[in-house]
Amino acid sequence: MNFLRILKLSLKYKYSLFFSILTALGVGLLWGTNLGAVYPFMELTFKGESLQTRLTDMIAESESRIAELKNAENTESVRHKILAEETALKSYRWLLPAAERYLPATPLKTVFVLLIALLTLTFIKGCFLVANCVLVARVTQGTILDVREMLFKKCLEMDMSTYAAEGNAVFISRLTNDVGGIAVGLDNLLGKLVREPLKMIVCVSIAVWINWQLFVVTLLVVPPIGWAIFRLAKFIKKYSRFIMQEVAKLFKTLEETFHGIKIVKCFTLEKHETERFLTRGKTVYDGNVRVAFFDALSKGLVEFSGIFIVSLALLVGAWLVLGGGTHILGISMGSRPLSIEWLVMFYVALLGAADPARRMSDIFTSIQNALAAGDRIYELLDAPVNVREPAHPVKIGKHEKDIVFDAVSYHYRDDRPVLRDISLRIPFGETVAVVGPNGCGKSTLLNLIPRLADPTAGEIRLDGVPLQNIALSDLRRQVGIVPQDAILFDDTAMNNIRLGREDATDEEVIAAAKKAFAHDFITTVLPQGYQTSLGPLGGQLSGGQKQRISLARVILRDPRILLLDEATSQIDVESERCIQEALMQFRRGRTTFLITHRQSLLNIADRILVMDAGRIIAEGTHETLVKTCGFYAEMQH
Repeated sequence: MNFLRILKLSLKYKYSLFFSILTALGVGLLWGTNLGAVYPFMELTFKGESLQTRLTDMIAESESRIAELKNAENTESVRHKILAEETALKSYRWLLPAAERYLPATPLKTVFVLLIALLTLTFIKGCFLVANCVLVARVTQGTILDVREMLFKKCLEMDMSTYAAEGNAVFISRLTNDVGGIAVGLDNLLGKLVREPLKMIVCVSIAVWINWQLFVVTLLVVPPIGWAIFRLAKFIKKYSRFIMQEVAKLFKTLEETFHGIKIVKCFTLEKHETERFLTRGKTVYDGNVRVAFFDALSKGLVEFSGIFIVSLALLVGAWLVLGGGTHILGISMGSRPLSIEWLVMFYVALLGAADPARRMSDIFTSIQNALAAGDRIYELLDAPVNVREPAHPVKIGKHEKDIVFDAVSYHYRDDRPVLRDISLRIPFGETVAVVGPNGCGKSTLLNLIPRLADPTAGEIRLDGVPLQNIALSDLRRQVGIVPQDAILFDDTAMNNIRLGREDATDEEVIAAAKKAFAHDFITTVLPQGYQTSLGPLGGQLSGGQKQRISLARVILRDPRILLLDEATSQIDVESERCIQEALMQFRRGRTTFLITHRQSLLNIADRILVMDAGRIIAEGTHETLVKTCGFYAEMQH
């Protein structure tokens, strides 16, 4: 069971876990101690005697009963009764000196002392409970932080094809909704599911001590109730898993809507998107209602079974007390007759056990939800990683020879090839432009160089070393990428550029910004200059400004391989001119790949690759291709 794997992670916090169990044990024992005060209160209030007087009377009664039994016929039953009376007599004689030494001689003063003791023990129990809750929270939140870290790292390891297939919302849902379900379940499991059974054990122990035969009678209804609860657990886990899957789809709908909010508004799709959201939401609603039904059914079942057990015990106990006997239907129910005080004490012990049982039923659904969440989380954690670190990486120096594609093919699925048998050599320092229609594989070709994905056939070599034999950090340290949609973060302009090289000084960041022609607008347009926060995804900047900051980041990185994926396709003329001028200088001494249809950038390319349907169908300079490749010439019009 995957949830057990999460529980194993909690063992890392062994000291907090150990003391949480100790404090839970303290809560359970003091719960039973409070219940134990019922009997002396009944003796003091119902009979108006001090405990010392009552114990003296009980000793005399027990001695008299033993004398009577010894004069009766010597049978097995009589011998058992004598043994039971002698055991009781020993306990009374042991308690009497303690009562005479520590308790007042009058009933009212004794009640006062017992109340003080009860309040003190209740206060101590409250301290244990607070400590237990804090310790459980430390274990739970620490474990959840570890799970989130593992899950986040695994998400970062997944290749781009997995993100394309699953969508960001699925990963976000698992990191938030699913892990949140585990947090609630783990908190209940380590908290209530430890404390409440201990309280039950203490209460049950009291009931067994009073009359174990009577307690056994109360257990007759447990097997069918247990079977019914087991069946309900399977239903709740099934629907909890279904709800988590639907919540992930709901997140995906939200992501798509908010990401495309401009299209939604311009095409007046508000009603359509609302209906799509409500359809997903209604599915989640239906699932939650079903879980609520099964949860309520389980709680009702537990409550009914508790009342049924207590009622059965009272019926049998009343028969014994009122009849003064020790047998029912010929079955022995104890060696000594049951008094009304002990019957009430037995009843209180069962009620004391019923309350923890009711509390445990309250956490029933959260545990099943956590089990389902654990399965979903470990589905992702156990998923294979397509792009792996090499077992024995080859150390490489700075790129200075060539990049070779040797019969490279790639597909997301067997029936959807993206690249087909690409063979290509790019000498170090060459600038290569890649053109072709949408979906022909241009971006995928570039993604294979930093191993954002690996070829499904063939091999790519950097300076003669297969990419899959190079440590990812060594490879990617030599690569700088400027994508079509500039990726900026909700941080300052300074820190966004510094992502290119985290140990760079402020002066180095500013120098990179100047080379990318970003310095002027940063210092004159942004209100706090380099310390201006750019907003989520750099939303406070224009497309051209974002691309220039993105280019400054790459310049700061100083890579040997430069990848530009439609970097100037969505920017203004001024920004395009600045980026082109920056590239004219920066591309020198680097291998550069350009995906572009802009003539200004094609002019700086040493070679142009023409792609269609995943293949390179032509290559050469712009002038050569215009004359020899009709497909390319048509694209220029």
